[in-house]
Amino acid sequence: MASPQSVYRAVVRELNRAASISAPATRSKTIAENFRAIIESGSQNDAQRFDHDLANAVTFMRSQRMYKILLERYNPLHDMSTEERVKATARRVGLDMPVRENGDTDQ
Repeated sequence: MASPQSVYRAVVRELNRAASISAPATRSKTIAENFRAIIESGSQNDAQRFDHDLANAVTFMRSQRMYKILLERYNPLHDMSTEERVKATARRVGLDMPVRENGDTDQ
């Protein structure tokens, strides 16, 4: 079983990696603070179960980070609006969307 220090370091590493994906303005500092408080208070009770729960949290954070990376890599249209998605799909097959004169979207 891993030592509490190594589990804590793994949590901090994953939090930093997850933080590096998002913009600094959108990062929540309370997540890191809450993990620190949980680790400080929880290690006295059932140490083996606590370490297992933290290892599961690290696995979850790593999986979420990889999911986001893979989603961006293999589905680049996922964060676009409907109109942007239609234009990108048309460009993918070699077409351009017609330019609208009046800006209507009902056509």
